[in-house]
Amino acid sequence: MYALGHELAPTPTRKFDLAHMRVLLAALGHPERNFPAVLVAGTNGKGSTAATLASILQVSGLKTGLYTSPHLVRINERIRLDGQPIADDDFAMLHDVVDRTAERLVSEGDLPWHPSFFEMLTAMAFEYFARSRPAMVVLEVGMGGRLDATNVVEPRLSIITDVSLDHQKYLGETVAEIAREKAGVIRPNGVVITLPQLPEANDVIGHAILDAGARAVNAVPYVPPVSPGSDTSLSSDGDGPEAAARNRYPLEVMGTTIRVDSPLAGRHQLRNLALAIAAAEELHDQGLAQITPKTIARGIRKTHWPGRFQVVPATEGRPEYVLDVAHNPAGAWALRSTLSSAYHDSREITLVFGVMRDKAVQEITEILFPIARRVIATHANNPRSASPHEIRQAAERVAVGIDIEATENVPEALRRATGIAGPEGLVVVTGSIYVVGEAMRILGVGI
Repeated sequence: MYALGHELAPTPTRKFDLAHMRVLLAALGHPERNFPAVLVAGTNGKGSTAATLASILQVSGLKTGLYTSPHLVRINERIRLDGQPIADDDFAMLHDVVDRTAERLVSEGDLPWHPSFFEMLTAMAFEYFARSRPAMVVLEVGMGGRLDATNVVEPRLSIITDVSLDHQKYLGETVAEIAREKAGVIRPNGVVITLPQLPEANDVIGHAILDAGARAVNAVPYVPPVSPGSDTSLSSDGDGPEAAARNRYPLEVMGTTIRVDSPLAGRHQLRNLALAIAAAEELHDQGLAQITPKTIARGIRKTHWPGRFQVVPATEGRPEYVLDVAHNPAGAWALRSTLSSAYHDSREITLVFGVMRDKAVQEITEILFPIARRVIATHANNPRSASPHEIRQAAERVAVGIDIEATENVPEALRRATGIAGPEGLVVVTGSIYVVGEAMRILGVGI
């Protein structure tokens, strides 16, 4: 029942508003007030940052909750306690509790309509964490920040990852407008962990921090220099593409030099790691003395965040696969860069690509399609998915010389890509978390 749940688009006639979320939570007894939290907003990297910080907290011996979205394979992935997804029985029970409460509020006129899919899940997560009593919960914002359902908590600190264009239909057409929504997670006199980024985003976030009287923590000291001659160059110890793209370097944290060794591949992850480290140190300074340089290093090393440049090795008769969620232009550039680092442009790529139609489909195809020998356009089992025909139309500008084949579903796309690539080839599956999740199920890749 829950394995097939997918996130639905917001109903056009409804507008985003936290008032309805607060009515629902009040009827549940305000579970969001019964656990301490960190709130992570941004366009790219917020999931990686949240997962890394949660791993650090857990390794430090702290009972840790993690709420993320969307999911790869099963909806239970979104709500985790000490790394374990919520059990089916707990999920079903909490769904019943929240659903019955919502129906009563609608029938009594306190709510004009039933809460959205995401509001329901967020309320269920809050109720689960309130009952579990974790030492800290890391909450990934679903979309935006200011009006996101997660933004009803009063966080110990807020993190803002890189801001770029995405969800323009809901958040605004410019980076400045989108940054304004992300900056909604900043609290009066609160703490904000962030990094310098695009000037228009910097300007908005900087003014929001000043207006709120918040304290900014700059994570720049935790971003290592990566020039070839620097003392902290990224190393590529070991064999294989994941080792080549893995981030390994010494770093001074809390007065001690640690060895960062992150399974999250690609140089774009350096900024996410820096944000997680800065947040961990800030939480230590706020009283979580269990967090130490040693637990930060170990937590980074043990981070598990699948579907992000995840390599599935070749087996007899089957090629090597790379699974990566690159659902916007910034993510597409990150994937392209990491592929170049991992494979040194020496492998012919067969690209399996499917994306939601509300994404920047043309821009993503312009970035990714030129690196492929052949593209298999496909359609995830989701009503928001762009059709293969729509993908081919969007790619018209880059389609010259690129063989783009249309398939109606992910299983068919994988069969075609596997046959085309052959045992020595490389298949890259990307574009949407739903496409990657379906591919993981087909390939038998665990989460």
